[in-house]
Amino acid sequence: MASGSSRTLMDFFKPAAAAKRIKLSSSSPDSAVCKSVTAHCHSESESRLHHSPEDDTTLTNAHQKARMEFNRLLAKARFNLKICSQKVCKAKAGEGDGDGDYVKLAELLVEETWLEALPGELQKPYFLNLCRFLETEMCSSIRVPIYPPRHLIFNALNSTPFDTVKAVVLGQDPYHGPGQAMGLSFSVPEGTKLPSSLLNIFKELQQDLGCSVPSHGNLQKWAVQGVLLLNAVLTVRKHQANSHAKKGWEQFTDAVITTISQKKQGVIFLLWGNSAQEKSRQILTPLATLGLCNLLVYVHKPILINPSDGDQSEE
Repeated sequence: MASGSSRTLMDFFKPAAAAKRIKLSSSSPDSAVCKSVTAHCHSESESRLHHSPEDDTTLTNAHQKARMEFNRLLAKARFNLKICSQKVCKAKAGEGDGDGDYVKLAELLVEETWLEALPGELQKPYFLNLCRFLETEMCSSIRVPIYPPRHLIFNALNSTPFDTVKAVVLGQDPYHGPGQAMGLSFSVPEGTKLPSSLLNIFKELQQDLGCSVPSHGNLQKWAVQGVLLLNAVLTVRKHQANSHAKKGWEQFTDAVITTISQKKQGVIFLLWGNSAQEKSRQILTPLATLGLCNLLVYVHKPILINPSDGDQSEE
């Protein structure tokens, strides 16, 4: 059930706050429960008498370190985004290494920790075929828009370094409506109407944890703090859901999931929807063969969506 306090989603990525003082009701002062709580409060009061200023300093230092680390990772994510944006701009100006205004797909994954974690993956035959397919799609005379924008295709990996991954939220493919997809599963830019799938996620968090529903759907802060917001397929044609399925993206994201499962422990995987749940084999196999300790969470009932919204996820 939701609590009475108004909390945002970001509160659940912060260090736990100090315990609140318990208020007693005067309606039944002689009850056993009241006596027990009163004794607890007396104990708390005594402990406060011996409270050391060093405790506050330690807590403050922990908050400061967490904030500094967040700012460092946010700056790194923005730097990676800037690099990708510059590559796309240079290509459009005819200064890039690709043909015409096309940037080679492999050049848009710039986060070093992922390049190290996936050695040789971008040179495999399936990925080269995927590159050729996307080049044809983007350079076609028909010019059907492809989402997300080119510099955001690998936004999930460029925003969440491999060594910081704590949780993986796996969706299907990007939103296929204009101005929605930003390379992070379920996330939309600020100022964009919340898609029904994301709104339902927020409502579930509000019901279960007492979070207030945010005014926007940009989940960049989740990504920076270790939540890998990954889709099984990373690109899509405008208004054509699953249009880039079975072109090679699934094999690439299989490699990402397998790498996390084999090399990291304590990661929580949330598979939302039928397509995402097909990735469970990449998670369960390392758990069984290597004895790693990760948590796999299925959402068996797909998130309801309105197809006219261009939402992702399963109907």
